[in-house]
Amino acid sequence: SELIKPYLGSKYKLTEVPKSLIFYMSKHSGPVNEIQWCPVREQSHMLLSASMDKTIKVWDAVDTGCCLRTYSCHSCAVRAAQWSSCGRRILSGGFDSMLHLTDVETGKQLFSSKNEFRISTLKFHPTESNIFICGGFSPEVKAWDIRTSKVLRVYKAAVQQTLDILFLPEGREFLTSTDAVSRDSADRTIIAWDFQSAAKISNQIFHERYTCPSLTLHPKESVFVAQTNGNYMALFSAQRPYRINKKKRYEGHKVEGFAVGCEFSPDGTLLVTGSSDGKVFFYNYHTARIIRTLSAHKEACVSAIFHPVLPSLLATCDWAGEIKIWQ
Repeated sequence: SELIKPYLGSKYKLTEVPKSLIFYMSKHSGPVNEIQWCPVREQSHMLLSASMDKTIKVWDAVDTGCCLRTYSCHSCAVRAAQWSSCGRRILSGGFDSMLHLTDVETGKQLFSSKNEFRISTLKFHPTESNIFICGGFSPEVKAWDIRTSKVLRVYKAAVQQTLDILFLPEGREFLTSTDAVSRDSADRTIIAWDFQSAAKISNQIFHERYTCPSLTLHPKESVFVAQTNGNYMALFSAQRPYRINKKKRYEGHKVEGFAVGCEFSPDGTLLVTGSSDGKVFFYNYHTARIIRTLSAHKEACVSAIFHPVLPSLLATCDWAGEIKIWQ
């Protein structure tokens, strides 16, 4: 992309809140569950989207707003999809319990495996590119090795469903958020795991009676944020014992049972989240105040993500199947 080239050699500039709509992209016939910019900086004009309409799409979301490719390897809703670190493959999991690794250019499946449960989240290991973790409608979370098509390790949580997975830097530890909120306690809502030994490090991280549909890591500081169904985002230390910061709560948006994602801007100054009323909320990370809201969609906005290279470029998606690009 000619638009990205000038930015590749320079340091990321300060993020500003986008104001205007650049592209309106609507080719999905069902809700969009996930969007992700390609992690390879030179190819970061490409945006991946996974939808309830059983497809994955790749878009040129910087230059043209056009759909480049559609992949139809799943027979049910695609709940989670991730770029590989090399940007040439897409890992996906869905409600058909299938895992696929698809070659972006040819559309061929390089790895396919039937999982024992419907998948709602998956993440590549940050330093080991052949390993990923998946979770879903099961008490178990699994680590897979693509090279052998086998399960490496099983992490046993006494829960019904895993909602999100977050690797901590270096990948020695990871967090899972679950729907284990009982009437008398909220332990196990967020669980910290040792990646190698599969041992639980802690399940006493978040004590409020809300599930956390998504987790996100700060790009520079050792903290992470959990989106909660209490209509606020909570801030935690990303180091043991992962204490909650009781002074900062990011509230004002609505979650209401949707898997609403949240993310930091690449410079770490803003925290952005979708909202079940279709808006996008921009918070000052340091003060937890709302800087601005954007009336982005008519239906629930489930994801809002900043471009990794171009300052202030934002992609959003919603429950009606629309994707929009803002600047």
